[in-house]
Formats: sequence, structure tokens, C-alpha cells
Amino acid sequence: MNIIALSRRLYSPRFSGYRSLHDALSKTVFSGPILGRSVHHLRKAGSFVVPRVLFVSRNLSTNVSSSSSKQPAFLRWYLRKLESHPFITKSVTTSLIYMAADLTSQMITMKPSGSYDLIRTARMASFGLIFLGPSQHLWFSYLSRILPKRDVLTTVKKIMMGQALFGPFSNTVFYSYNAALQGENSEEILARLKRDLLPTLKNGLLYWPVCDFVTFKYVPVHLQPLMNSSCAYIWTIYLTYMANQTKADS
Repeated sequence: MNIIALSRRLYSPRFSGYRSLHDALSKTVFSGPILGRSVHHLRKAGSFVVPRVLFVSRNLSTNVSSSSSKQPAFLRWYLRKLESHPFITKSVTTSLIYMAADLTSQMITMKPSGSYDLIRTARMASFGLIFLGPSQHLWFSYLSRILPKRDVLTTVKKIMMGQALFGPFSNTVFYSYNAALQGENSEEILARLKRDLLPTLKNGLLYWPVCDFVTFKYVPVHLQPLMNSSCAYIWTIYLTYMANQTKADS
């Protein structure tokens, strides 16, 4: 049955109830530029096939849902938490990474007869939870707002700002916070900063620019604190070792 015969049957009294269906099909399939494309999708005589263009949106939605379903369950859960509670999720994540890094640092430097210093680990974890996690969230959001592009020049600008501003500030707070929790007074904290801060910043220049380039250039903004904290895992092994050395002479 061809298109003309089908339309005659639809307008016959027997099929008067289907005229609205025919009108809808005429507006979407048999009119405008879609007509030429639709005719090619008519197969055997007596059968009518809806043009494939009508299924584009359904296929796109199916592909999106299938791609998201392929993600691991934990990753889907974490991404949902990042979207619903970004501040606390990033803070807890940073705290856990700092805790793992400190335990690794202790394991590397521990004597055969030694044991883990869980109070030291708690200090590191609390720093990630209270300060570094929230500050990273604010810092990366601020950078993405004032420098939204991802070209090489903009990425280099972000790296330079991190090395000049965020790095010195966060390391200063880290050493001061850790020393204060160990009972050091202001003079002892200043002496520690004079001894440890500058070598830390120099070593950071050898490590962080590469990590920051990957983070700013390729990682979405909402995942940048996670990427930064993941890079910080290796860095914190060194940092916690430095922070828990003996007191500096004041």
C-alpha cells in the first residue's frame, strides 16, 4: 500500500477516528524538508516505517543513560555527593588522603621496634578536614571564575598564582597549626617556619607545577580539589615528615 492509498483509507468513514493521527503524521513526517528523507525509509509495499530521524532524541538519551550506568557504583555515588554537598565532600576526601599519607610516611621512616603515632595522624587528618579541604574548594572555584579559559597561557597563570599565593599560605598554616598542636610557643613556631618553610617551597617548585598543569588544563573544576589532594598524597608524605621533626632552635 502506498502513501496515497493510506491517506485515502484514513479519510474514509471507516477510519474517521484516525484522522487526528493522520493530521499529526502529516505535520511531522509528510511536510517540509523531512518529506524527501522520509520516503527513503519506506520499505516493502504495504508497510510503513517511521523515519529514523524521529528516534534521534530517544537514542541520545539511551546512550547517555547507558554511559552513566557503566561507571562504577562508588564513582556515581561520589559524584552525586560532590554535586549535592561539595564543601563537606571535598573536606572529608582531603582529610582521608592526608591521613593515608601520614600513615605511609610513618611506615617508611618507622624503626623496626616502633609503632604508629595515631595522634600525629589525627593532626594531619584534622588539618585536611578543617583547613585544606575548604580552602581548596574556595581557591579552585575562585580561579575558575577569574580565569575561566583552559588554554596554555591561562593554565600557566593559574600555576603561578598557586605558587605565589596559595602554596606559601597553606604551607605556613600547615607548619604553624601542626606545631601549635604539639605545644610549641610562638617563638618556636617562628623558628620552625624559618627552618622548614623555604626548603619546602623550593621543593614544591619541582613537584607542583606539573601536577597543577594537568589539574587546571584537563580536570573539571568540581574534581580539581580531588586531583590536587591525590597529588598531595605523595607530597604530604614528605610534608608530614618535615612537620614532625624536632623543634627548631629559637
